Amino acid sequence: MTTPHRSAARRRLLPAAAAVLGLLPLSAALPASAHPATGTPAAGALPAAGPAAAPRVPTPAEARTDAYLAAVRERPARVEEFFRSMPKGGELHNHLSGAVSTEYLITLAAEDGLCIDTATMTAVAPPCGPGTRPAADARTDRAFHTALVRAWSMQDFPPDGNGHDHFFDAFGKFGEVTWRNRGKLLASFADDVAAQNQSYLETMVSPASDGAKKLADATGWDPDLAALHKKLTAGGRLDALVAEAVKEADAGDAEFRKEAGCGTERERPACGLTVRWISQVSRGSSPVRVFTQLALGMRLAERDGRFVAVNLVQPEDWDSSLQNYRLQMRMIAHLRGVYPKAHVTLHAGELWPGLVKPEDLSFHIAEAVGVARAERVGHGVDLRHEDDWQGTARTMAAREVAVEVPFTSNAQILGVRGADHPFETYRAHGVPVVLATDDPGISRIDISHEYRYAARTYGLSYPELKDLARASLEYAFLPGESLWRGNPTAEGYRTVPACRGERPGVPIRSAACRRLVEGSPKATLEWRQEAAFAAFETAHATPVR
Repeated sequence: MTTPHRSAARRRLLPAAAAVLGLLPLSAALPASAHPATGTPAAGALPAAGPAAAPRVPTPAEARTDAYLAAVRERPARVEEFFRSMPKGGELHNHLSGAVSTEYLITLAAEDGLCIDTATMTAVAPPCGPGTRPAADARTDRAFHTALVRAWSMQDFPPDGNGHDHFFDAFGKFGEVTWRNRGKLLASFADDVAAQNQSYLETMVSPASDGAKKLADATGWDPDLAALHKKLTAGGRLDALVAEAVKEADAGDAEFRKEAGCGTERERPACGLTVRWISQVSRGSSPVRVFTQLALGMRLAERDGRFVAVNLVQPEDWDSSLQNYRLQMRMIAHLRGVYPKAHVTLHAGELWPGLVKPEDLSFHIAEAVGVARAERVGHGVDLRHEDDWQGTARTMAAREVAVEVPFTSNAQILGVRGADHPFETYRAHGVPVVLATDDPGISRIDISHEYRYAARTYGLSYPELKDLARASLEYAFLPGESLWRGNPTAEGYRTVPACRGERPGVPIRSAACRRLVEGSPKATLEWRQEAAFAAFETAHATPVR
């Protein structure tokens, strides 16, 4: 498959991804007007929003924990422990192939006997011919190992370099490793997620990728989407592809359980995590391939509970992605009518001035929300550059369309950070916001880093951070009723009447609340998180010596 890149002239327009977010300590000097615990908000007034939600009134326990965070702000080890141990709910926006550490990818490459093309630092299948060397050499050659880490991640990337292209090129360089080891990748990443005190993971993979390409090419394009879907399903061909994807998932799950030691005495933390798959679709492909992958992913989501949604991936600024964007939104809209139970979350608005023409900045988020009716939007960085963006924000708030925000990825790929980022704009308009990592292995970060960055940059209090963590479960694609009533982003996180008066961390007294918590996967994880918050706030409320 070929995917056209932008011209070199257009690449040079992209702002350099300087000052990678992880390099600034939380204890850096802050203005006197900053929040005493977390730092200063970004400069500049926010655009006028709709009616403001009622002020967030902290509980006494939350106030004590907020004071604790203020007291330790000059003590980096305490700050790091605070954010690592804070319950952070779900990880909703990440790509499994880019999620694990680069060091682990190199280890897997060596174990699989792969070779490295020394000109491009790309992993290739053995045997190792001229111009290549065994990946296993990285075990003893420190310089070679360091070069691989830099080629496969953003480690030591120069501030004046093209972060966009280096970031996306990394996937192709280690791709020979990742497709062979899905279960091992999941075990490693799930361990990392659990270590960050998260309980739920949605991660993106490409199910039955080769089979989908073959079916699409054999079927051929038809602009009549209903007719095209009928051709794909004729003779059970799409069902055969679903079966292939299920078999592939079974193999990955078995490898995961073996690697993580699930059900054995050496069981790793990964085994306790709730994991679901999102089927990613290569938006840079031909229209028939995109439609086939979408149909496969949505059919899977209705037939196998491990799969919950579809998402479009690959750079949104590629020529083919831009040319076919509106068509792809119509594809999703059509398939939503065929597969109404499948969820949709879309990369949309991962763009910035200078990267694309002004007209391409004007509609992507609006189309994702209005045409494809996405339930979540990934990145959403160019919001304020879109036509009638305030209307789009109001629609997202009214429909509770959450935006998935990976700060470090946005800085490394687009050069967008601080006041330029629409994080505060979304919040001011009542749009649900969920923090995410995108590709933590490539970015060299974890979710705790993203919470620290949000706290420092936007002056967030502990109660605000807590609600961001709650949102990551509330807007996850978990089945069942929620623990929270109404629209918690607009109205605050208030328990449903059945659980009113119950205390997290102690046995539930009400039979109705017990039925809800035990019968709804969503409410189960939300209640567990509230219990974890109660314990966390108790542990982080003592005077700091």
